[in-house]
Amino acid sequence: MAVAVWLIVFAAVFAVGYPIALGMLISSALYFLLSDISLATLMDIMVIKFENQFVLLAVPLFIFTAKVMNAGKVTDRVFDFAKTLVGPLKGGLGHVNIVASIIFAGMTGSEIADVAGLGAVEIKAMKDGGYDGPFSCAVTCASATIGPIIPPSIPMVIYSMLSGTSIGYLFLGGFIPGLILGGVLMLLVYIISVKRNYPSEKRVSFREFLKSLTKSFLALMAPVLLLGGIYGGVFTPTEAAGVVSAYALILSLVVYRTVGLKALYKILIDTVVSTGFITFLIAGAFVFGYVIAREEIPVLITNGFISLGLMESKWTVLLSLNALFLILGCFIDVSAILLIIVPIVLPLVEAAGIDLVHFGVIAVFNLMIALDTPPYGETIFITSAISGTPFPDVVKEMLPFIAFEIGALMICTYIPDLVLWLPRLAGYLG
Repeated sequence: MAVAVWLIVFAAVFAVGYPIALGMLISSALYFLLSDISLATLMDIMVIKFENQFVLLAVPLFIFTAKVMNAGKVTDRVFDFAKTLVGPLKGGLGHVNIVASIIFAGMTGSEIADVAGLGAVEIKAMKDGGYDGPFSCAVTCASATIGPIIPPSIPMVIYSMLSGTSIGYLFLGGFIPGLILGGVLMLLVYIISVKRNYPSEKRVSFREFLKSLTKSFLALMAPVLLLGGIYGGVFTPTEAAGVVSAYALILSLVVYRTVGLKALYKILIDTVVSTGFITFLIAGAFVFGYVIAREEIPVLITNGFISLGLMESKWTVLLSLNALFLILGCFIDVSAILLIIVPIVLPLVEAAGIDLVHFGVIAVFNLMIALDTPPYGETIFITSAISGTPFPDVVKEMLPFIAFEIGALMICTYIPDLVLWLPRLAGYLG
C-alpha cells in the first residue's frame, strides 16, 4: 500500500509539471506516514546525509566560477585563442566552437554554463561568418556536451557523493572520453562543411598566435591551476573549486576589470539560487533513496536483469543501462536521473563486475547527450532562444550530432581502458 502510494504520487507530481524534487519529498513523506515512520526521521536523513557530504561544497564554487567566467568575458578570450589553433580548417569556426568548449570545460564543469555563456559568442561568430543558424546552434549544443566530461564536472561530484567513488579518479577518467568526443564532433563538422562548402578562417602568423596566447594566457591557466593542484597533491578537489573560483574572481574583478561590484552582486544571487535548486533536489533524493533501499528495489531490478538473461556479461548490462539513461534523458532532468536512478542501479553495476569509475564517467557522458536530445533538450531550447533560430530547425540539425555523440559513448563504454588508463597511472587499482 505505502509503496503504491509512493510511486503513484511521485508520478502524478511529475506528470503535472511540478519540480521533481517536490515530487520526491511529497511522495516520500506520504510513504513515511503510511509506514508509521515519524516525519522527524525524514528530517534526520537529510541533515545527516548533508553533514557527511563535504564533496558537495564544490558544487556552488564551480557554479560561481562559471558565472564569473561568463560575466568577465573570459569566454571571448578563449574563443579568440581557439580560432588561432583550428580556424584554418574547413568549417573553421565550427572547429573553433568545439576546441573552445574543450578549453572552457576545464574551468566550469557545466554544460549549461558553456551553452549560456560561450554559446552566445560562438553562435554569433558562426552566423556572422556565413554559417546557417541551425548548424551554428547544433555545433554549440554538441560541443557543450564536453563540458562536464572533461574535469571539473558538477555531475561527477554528485556521482562521487552517491557512489563513494574518488572524485579525483573520476576527473582523470573523463579526460580521454572528452577528447574523443571532441575529435568525433570535429570529424562530423568537417564532413558537413565540405558538403556545404562552409568557409575557413585565414591562417594566422606566429606573431598573431603569440599575441592571442598572451591575451588569453591567464584565462587558460585556470584549468592548469585547478587540475595541477589536485593531481600535484596541493589541494583536494573541493579545495580546488575554492581556489579556481577565487582565481576567476581576481581575473574578472581586478586584472581584466570586466566585472564590477553590481555585477558581482548579481552573480552571487544567481549562484545562491542555482545552488538552492540543486540542494533541494539532492535533499529530496536522500529521502527518496531511503525508501528505495528500504523496499529493496535495487535487488528486485538485479533479479529482473538475471531473469531476462542480461547479467550474462557486464557488456549487456552496460548496453541496457546506456539505453535506459538515453531514453530517460529525453524526458527527465539530468540531475534528477542521476540522483534517482544511480542509487537504484549501483548494486546491479557492482554485481556485474563493472568498475565504478568507468560507469561513473559513462553515466555522465550519457546524461550530457540527454541535454541535446528532444523533447526535453535543454541546450536546444537555450541556443534556439539566444539565436532566434526556430526550435524544430535546431532539432533537425542536431540528429547527426546526436548519432556521433552516441557513437563516441559506445567507444568509451566498450573500451574501458580509455576511461581507466589515466586513473591507473595515478594509482587507481580498479
